[in-house]
Amino acid sequence: MQDYQKLLALNLLAYAVQKNTSVDDLCSRSGLEIDDLRSETKDQLTTVQVNKLWLNAIELSHDPLFGLHFGESLQAAALGVVGELIRHSRTIGEALTHAVAFAHLITDAFVMELDQSNQSVAIRFIPNEERRRESPVAFRQKMDFFMAFTLHEVDGLILRKMQPIRVMLPVEGPDLPEYERVLRCRSIQNSSEYLIEFDHKYWDEPILTADYELQGLLLRKVSAMNDAFTNTKALSERINKFLLANAYLGVPTLDAIAANLNVSSRSLQRKLQEEGVTYQQLTDSIRKSLALHYLQSGQYPVKEVSYILGYNELSAFNRAFRRWTGTTPVSYQREIKQV
Repeated sequence: MQDYQKLLALNLLAYAVQKNTSVDDLCSRSGLEIDDLRSETKDQLTTVQVNKLWLNAIELSHDPLFGLHFGESLQAAALGVVGELIRHSRTIGEALTHAVAFAHLITDAFVMELDQSNQSVAIRFIPNEERRRESPVAFRQKMDFFMAFTLHEVDGLILRKMQPIRVMLPVEGPDLPEYERVLRCRSIQNSSEYLIEFDHKYWDEPILTADYELQGLLLRKVSAMNDAFTNTKALSERINKFLLANAYLGVPTLDAIAANLNVSSRSLQRKLQEEGVTYQQLTDSIRKSLALHYLQSGQYPVKEVSYILGYNELSAFNRAFRRWTGTTPVSYQREIKQV
């Protein structure tokens, strides 16, 4: 199976060369061997190695916005089979749907969602808080990269540049003009959320490189890769990803998640027990991450966050949040606004 972490690392090194950065120096500092990156038989990259690679790329290239500029330059074809599937989709909407479905093969930094209305389509990047805590600077670079890449991968696929009507991400100060240039938006909103919104007219825009027959072959290949990827992941991790990707539907019961995974409730409980975790612990962790995410965004009142997370009573949400953080949701949101 294609190793997308290594593929992305190789593309990062290729871009670093364009920035007059020594590949040998960059690999050495990051604990990497270029031959290992090219080999399909060597071990996968560790999170520490990946984070070091991003941090050293910033330092050696003397570009604090390395991720943003890297995303601006990379084309979809550079991402192997997944990239080719995107290139040969019939429309922008179909390409984005494939990107959302298979983004986890490329990165675990976030989960992608699509929100549609009659007027617009919003691409949401829901951060993996664990990855953010491991290395905030490297995480920021990755998010910048994928935001820019998602927008610029469309270039060359259609006969016009996609112009977002709204962009949200954490940015302010002297870097803002460069973000506005790369992301083609003069009204970027400084926010803890990551979002690109564009006019719905782009959704049905035909792609120049569309190939229905080839797309079918590529889709079968990517689906097989996805099945292999899923089978190698711990059950608890698969459940976490499912809960995050479907957060807008609320937190399902144990029976519902078991049915989705085609196992019995008892079998699911036993397998989770073997991994040293319970379903209640998983849902509690997801609720905490989502609660912090929604409150930090400043877009939702506490009562609405409580409802989104599936609490029947606000008092129950208050008790859970105090248990997680030592404070109440209202106090936490007030503190965020003061920062």
